[in-house]
Amino acid sequence: MRFLLYTRVSTTAQSAQIQVEALTAVGVEPHSVFSDETPGGNDASDGAGMRRLLEYAQEGDTVAVWRIDRLGRSLSEVLETVTMMVERGLYLLSVQDGIDSRTATGRLMVELLVRLTPYERHLASERIAAGLASSRKTGTRVGRPPLDPSEIRGKIRAVEDARAGGMTAADAAQLVGWSRATFYRHQQEHGSQR
Repeated sequence: MRFLLYTRVSTTAQSAQIQVEALTAVGVEPHSVFSDETPGGNDASDGAGMRRLLEYAQEGDTVAVWRIDRLGRSLSEVLETVTMMVERGLYLLSVQDGIDSRTATGRLMVELLVRLTPYERHLASERIAAGLASSRKTGTRVGRPPLDPSEIRGKIRAVEDARAGGMTAADAAQLVGWSRATFYRHQQEHGSQR
């Protein structure tokens, strides 16, 4: 069985090395270490380290983390990651949390986390629905701001002029920052401006 260490840091004040040292201090000898480190303290890591880990991992491997919250930036992301690991036949070892899915108690803890995943999704959708309902009651507009009709007509005219000059619809629409489909949609809604 291989231990695959995963570390994630989201601020410049944190260090992935601290997590690796904490794991090796309790006897975890890493086969490979995968990390997601967000440069500049911006918590917008793209999760490339986790993707590489999941591509590399084989059924029966143990993914070791310092704390379970390192598996994602939010509860739902942590739950999704744990669920994905279980589906792939991977074990989870979270040192600070005392979770080791190679044991009966650890398996129970991981199963509870997996069971929480749909519940968290349901709660998130309820929060979104409540926010939308509240916005509607207060008259707050949700979504993109409405476009100025005169601006749209001006852009349609510019695209049509470029097309009259021999450009393709896609190239002409790009001149005003639209896709070809957006141009045709606005042209249908507002009519030709020629």
